[in-house]
Amino acid sequence: MKILVTGARGFVGRNLTENLKNIRDGKNRTRPGLVIDEIYEYGRENTAQDLDRFCAECDFVFHLAGVNRPKDPAEFKEGNIDLTAAVLGALEKHGNTCPVMISGSIQATLSGRYGASEYALSKRSGEELVFGHAEKTGAKALVYRFPNLAGKWVRPNYNSAVGTFCYNIARDLPITVNDPAVELELLFIDDLVEEMLDALEGHEHRCEFDGAETVPTPGGKYCAAPVTHKATLGYIVECLRAFHDQPRTLLMPRIAPGSFEKKLYSMYLSYLPKEKAVFDLKMNADARGSFTELLKTADHGQFSVNVSKPGVTKGQHWHNSKWEFFIVVSGRALIQERRIGSDEVWEFEVSGDRIQAVHMLPGYTHNIINLSETQDLVTLMWANEIFDPEHPDTFYEPVEA
Repeated sequence: MKILVTGARGFVGRNLTENLKNIRDGKNRTRPGLVIDEIYEYGRENTAQDLDRFCAECDFVFHLAGVNRPKDPAEFKEGNIDLTAAVLGALEKHGNTCPVMISGSIQATLSGRYGASEYALSKRSGEELVFGHAEKTGAKALVYRFPNLAGKWVRPNYNSAVGTFCYNIARDLPITVNDPAVELELLFIDDLVEEMLDALEGHEHRCEFDGAETVPTPGGKYCAAPVTHKATLGYIVECLRAFHDQPRTLLMPRIAPGSFEKKLYSMYLSYLPKEKAVFDLKMNADARGSFTELLKTADHGQFSVNVSKPGVTKGQHWHNSKWEFFIVVSGRALIQERRIGSDEVWEFEVSGDRIQAVHMLPGYTHNIINLSETQDLVTLMWANEIFDPEHPDTFYEPVEA
């Protein structure tokens, strides 16, 4: 299959083309039915002759090129109408009836607050050209009206408030939120790319529009990505502030699979400057070695790394309800546990040569002993709860008398 992507250097185009290349090159095997031979990337640097050749040879068109914030309003017609007409004209010239997908905007509904701006009218005209082309040639028309787009590589300080928030907060720059209660509908780029790959396979999601509201409708005139998220500006900023503070608090907020928070966090991280991509952790060091908290979670405890000097014994305590995993990643250790009130000692000899996780059980006093005389012992530790110095649930008692 040969695929034409117009606007290939833009936000959506760049994400799509890189993912198409992953499929073409065998790096992404989640779409075994897709065989991609060529990707024609059309942008401002290409010529009319390039476009003509691409349209003659392609098997699918993703028409993503467009203008949304021109210096001269006349550019709306040039970028959103004339270029669309040129693409469709070239296809018709060569008798190419391949499917055509066009990236529109929810503003093309001309509903409610979207009104009838020059931008909205130009996007609406582009839609009508594609529908007309489909009626004339029998080609499949896939007309999308995107809400607010978000995700990696979106341009900040341009036409994405969320992109601007991510960029500024990552750099400790001020942001302006006039009304925190304003709600945005966000379509994250990875969800959009999945929908475009569905469309490429002939499984696009169809819809109609009730004003500006998307109504999933089998056989509908329009198309839409099925997964979007709604959030207020206030909540978006609250999340971004928490992400910004994570290197200081070590607290990882809840980021459930597929959640808005998980996708927003990924977007935020893509804006980190180089100096923010690394951060120091507080090492609590003494003659025995060190203990460093790595990560705290909202509801699944915390991770730490423990370094024990040769011959050192650490632990010798027990908990009522807290439990832990000890995972030796380097060195050789003896882990001992004894149930409170019992004389029986369990012993586990572990090493970094064979990675194992050992439970530190509630109600069992436990320790970890570095068996080496020369090598530090490095242990990754997970506890089911974040350490609370006001209620540590930790009580000294040697494992062996």
